Amino acid sequence: MTVTPALARRAWGTLETLHVTGFFAPEVAAAYDRFDVLATRAGYFAARASAFGPCAPELVVSTFYVFAPQLVRAAVPAVWDAAPPAEWAAARREGVATRLHDVLGEPDVAEAVELAREACAGLTPAGRPLYAAWSAVEWPEDALMQLWHAGLLLREHRGDGHVTALLSAGLDPVEALVTGGLASGSTDFVRTTRGWTDEEWSAGVERLRARGLVDDDGLTQAGRDLRDDVETVTDFLAVEGWAHLGEERLHRLVELVTPLRERMLDSGTLPDWIRSRG
Repeated sequence: MTVTPALARRAWGTLETLHVTGFFAPEVAAAYDRFDVLATRAGYFAARASAFGPCAPELVVSTFYVFAPQLVRAAVPAVWDAAPPAEWAAARREGVATRLHDVLGEPDVAEAVELAREACAGLTPAGRPLYAAWSAVEWPEDALMQLWHAGLLLREHRGDGHVTALLSAGLDPVEALVTGGLASGSTDFVRTTRGWTDEEWSAGVERLRARGLVDDDGLTQAGRDLRDDVETVTDFLAVEGWAHLGEERLHRLVELVTPLRERMLDSGTLPDWIRSRG
């Protein structure tokens, strides 16, 4: 049986709903507050980049791709002066665990964890810097957090491939945000969280307009086609872990995680634009 890119995307999306809790749960933000770094999104950069060690801002700019360099440099390396990377990672895990258990309780996820870890065992690090760094990090002991950690590995592996797809499509960071925001209905969110100035954003829109990818109504047909191509390439590059798991067990993982996913979507933890995607 064959795992298609579309099926791999469905499996990723199911686990991703649990994983993105780490970006939106108030408990996570509260855990970061202990380090008293005032830079915008300091905790996000520090925790997500913590697997690299106390890295320079250039590595974060490179691997996070769509964030403005000035936003990254305001936080990195200041975050490492406030606390070592391992403490930022621990703070994120602490906040995520609190939110997951508050929303989901103590579900029996043993089978789901076994399947998710098997999918992760099929991932390879070549050309995947963020995934490669996180693949060397020890798994949590808590079963629900193991499921979250599997989502982290699969997400970062996929995200590295997504950067490759954006580069192949000739979309620079701002252009990627403009087209992605229009395609997903997340424009307000990405415009206010990625750190680009109004002038930089407008210049990106004009570059896309010159290529015939956007007009006054949003994405043109050419823009929609290009964005569809980006997602198709991303899906194709993200198949390997799911192919290692196999179609039958992939369907079983989706079946096991879907009730947890639905409870998280109903909890109000995630922003409306994510919940509206279902």
